[in-house]
Amino acid sequence: MTVRASFQEDLNKLKGLIVDFGKAAQEAVGNAIEALVKQDVDLALKIIENDIRLNLMEEEINDQAILMIAKQAPVAIDLRRVIVAIKISTDLERIGDLAVNIAKSVIRIGTNPFIKPIEEIPRIAVVANKMVADSLKAYNDEDIELAKQVAKVDDEIDEAYGRLIQELLVLMTQKPDYISQITQLSFICRHVERVGDHATNISESVLYLIKGKRYDLNE
Repeated sequence: MTVRASFQEDLNKLKGLIVDFGKAAQEAVGNAIEALVKQDVDLALKIIENDIRLNLMEEEINDQAILMIAKQAPVAIDLRRVIVAIKISTDLERIGDLAVNIAKSVIRIGTNPFIKPIEEIPRIAVVANKMVADSLKAYNDEDIELAKQVAKVDDEIDEAYGRLIQELLVLMTQKPDYISQITQLSFICRHVERVGDHATNISESVLYLIKGKRYDLNE
């Protein structure tokens, strides 16, 4: 096998690891929101326990990337492909951490009745998780237009987050007995909003990969 063919094989493996990691991170977020809706403390605990697996996936990606740099000394776009894999794995690991944070808030809320129906948070979480999926598709396909589209969707999440926080602040003054729960719900809203931010980061990495320049898609 030629050096180039060997590098391409390693690169394909790296991409596959990123795709698997992305699916696992999205699953963690989806499960965390399911735990919230169902007030399922046992599921929340499983999400926290499973975070070890996500951390190991990040380590495997980083080890593979570092080995490729050491063995092949890639340059130009090949080097960017390896660097971007490391950057994306960091964002995916943080998405996994956000799922854990949501799970911890679910545990703190427990089975006490919700102050209001939990409808908007799951809706936003679905949008955020789709952003992650689309940003990873943009990475896999090296699709600039899809990467840019992900960033536009982030504005929708930011607006919804702002509305929810304002609503929760009003409820906090109206029903002080629910302050603890409202605080946890506010944290969950923030964590979901941050999932969208990390999806945007992945999209920015895609643009860096293809263009060789850094872009701020949150401007």
